[in-house]
Amino acid sequence: MEIKNLKRSLKLLGALLLTLSATTPASSVFIIAPGVVQQAGTGAFLSFALAALISLSSAYVYAELSSAFPLTGGEYAIVGRVLGPFAGFVVLGLNIITMIFIAAVLPLGIGNYIGFLFPGTSSVTLALWVVVLSTVCGILHIRTNAVITGIFLSGEVLALVVVSVLGFGHITRPLSDLMFHPVTLGLAGQLQPASIGMIGLATSVAVFAYNGYGNAVYFGEETYDAPRSIARAILWALVIAVIAEAVPVTAMLMGAPDLKALFGSQNMLGDFIADRGGKTLGMIISLGIAFAIFNANLAYVLMIARQFYSTGRDRVWPPVVNRVLTHIYNRFHSPVFSTLLCGVLAGAACFISMTMLLVITGTGIVVIYVLLNVAAVEGRRKGITAHGPYKMPLYPFWPIVGFVAMAYVLYANFLDEAVGRPSLWATLGIIVLSAAYYFLILRRRGRWELRGPSADMPE
Repeated sequence: MEIKNLKRSLKLLGALLLTLSATTPASSVFIIAPGVVQQAGTGAFLSFALAALISLSSAYVYAELSSAFPLTGGEYAIVGRVLGPFAGFVVLGLNIITMIFIAAVLPLGIGNYIGFLFPGTSSVTLALWVVVLSTVCGILHIRTNAVITGIFLSGEVLALVVVSVLGFGHITRPLSDLMFHPVTLGLAGQLQPASIGMIGLATSVAVFAYNGYGNAVYFGEETYDAPRSIARAILWALVIAVIAEAVPVTAMLMGAPDLKALFGSQNMLGDFIADRGGKTLGMIISLGIAFAIFNANLAYVLMIARQFYSTGRDRVWPPVVNRVLTHIYNRFHSPVFSTLLCGVLAGAACFISMTMLLVITGTGIVVIYVLLNVAAVEGRRKGITAHGPYKMPLYPFWPIVGFVAMAYVLYANFLDEAVGRPSLWATLGIIVLSAAYYFLILRRRGRWELRGPSADMPE
């Protein structure tokens, strides 16, 4: 089966823009950060700082592994080459389901920000329109999508700048209070000191606010000088995400006029903006967040489509499905049917309840992170990743930090009976289903081979 390679047309900046769009700093600040603040109060400043250190460990691991294997299959293509095909297929199963459901979670939340423009329209209907538009854009040339995401990303950053200016322009408490005297809202409705445990649990949530920097690897086969460029894109994406998220959160905590009202708010950022900048500004920022959600969803459609393309090339499915998934549309050099499949599956997932989507996606990413840390250690030990030009500093310090951090995140999920613990069971179920497909179908055909792009085809 002759398979066309994806065309290299991205430079470092293009790959970085696509990666940042998947990281979606504005969506993280407006959707994830309030949960961190509600848990840790002003201790959220410390939670985001600790999360940045943990994320740095993962970014170094991603950068080294992606430098050795900058493949559009992403994590499964890396883990499969270092730890073996079975481990790689488990990662594939977790990743496909997690990413498709995230591509439904994002648009389902857009109604909170543009619902006032479409009164009476259900969140599912709005989400489906976002998925359709994302899928149509996803078929276009990857370079065109880099431009589109770059434009939306600039608006996203502007919204975060506005939040930062509103906070730092009306400081009501010093940074030292956030660092040394963090407080949160107690059960009696009064402010009380935020405990180390509260800050630690909130850190496990803040880690996911920065998540997405490793997604640069999905564009590795479309990026020039990928072994170096993708590693740089990963590290730069994390640095920019930390600044873009931690600064406005800190500004809000320092500038909020009433902490009790802030911590008890159902729309924390919206109320803060309306209080400091007025209702009209709040509506404008809401539109900016809606664009950020669309931007992130477009980036996920692009990534999932490339992963489907990779699975077809690696012959995961029946031959006819593999041929369809690897078809490249000549005009845009994009995997058109893989993109359409992504849109169909994400659209179908929009009919699943938000709670169920969060349960299923919650801990799958954590398991993938654990396996990537194992792959980083094994890759060094066996010399499998020695050909990659980038090597993380202070090895093996960062993989050790990653192991400890992910163990704590799993523990925190186990303590959460509402979402975290069911998510652990859901992740285990996905692993079992992936193992069943691998042993009952793939292994019966013979050893599963990970192929990668054809070296004799023009890039």
